[in-house]
This record gives sequence, structure tokens and C-alpha cells, in this order.
Amino acid sequence: MEFLEQNLIWVVLAAVSGGMLIFMTAVGTAGGVSVTEATLLINREDALVLDVRETGEWSAGHIPAARHIAVGQIEKRLSEIDKYKEKPVIVCCASGNRSSSAAAALRKAGFQKVFNLSGGIGAWKEAGLPLTTKH
Repeated sequence: MEFLEQNLIWVVLAAVSGGMLIFMTAVGTAGGVSVTEATLLINREDALVLDVRETGEWSAGHIPAARHIAVGQIEKRLSEIDKYKEKPVIVCCASGNRSSSAAAALRKAGFQKVFNLSGGIGAWKEAGLPLTTKH
């Protein structure tokens, strides 16, 4: 008890940071998949990879067999990917920010298994996985 009284600030700091870590782990990555998890979904469940970057970014290199629909066009072009409503869809962008909003739009449109690629194309490259410039 004496230790707690003498180190109250450190105890509170540890409790708060631990709580924040748990919260970010549970909530912050909801719907996100790592590169490893994404490759498993692609290989085992024939997941659609949807790249929502702008055309110039897409042309510079994208995940092989990925489909390109820029984030600003998602709602207009949903019919093109309608057949994937019950299949896994992995949404990616450069870092994971734009794909989060695209993933939310897909969920709102009734897509059942939507995942955001954590770290985006940057994480894919870092993992040493291939990119292509073929359309």
C-alpha cells in the first residue's frame, strides 16, 4: 500500500496507458487486416482486392488482380462489384486512411465481409509482396 501511495502518478499513468492500448486494439483496428491476413483471404477465400487510390497512384503499381475504383467513385460504381456482397472484400489505398471511408461505404451498401488493409500499399511493399502496373 505504501508503494502505491508513493508512486500514485506512475500507477495512474500505467493504468491509463494500458486502458488506451486495450481500447485501440479492440476498436481502432475493427475491420482491419494485416498483409498476412489479406494474403490468406485472397488465397483461401478468393477475396476481391479493391484499390481506391487515384488513377495515377494505381498506375504506378497495385496488387496483382486488384480492381480499381477511386474512393470518390465508390457509390456510383457499386453495381460493378455487386456480386462480391457476400465474399471478402479487401479495400486498400496508400496508407489505410482513404480505404477506411471506402470500407464504411461498402458496409453501408450491404457488403458483408469488408476489410481495410492495415498500412495500405505501403505495408504490402514493406512485406516484399509483388505489385504490378498491368491493367
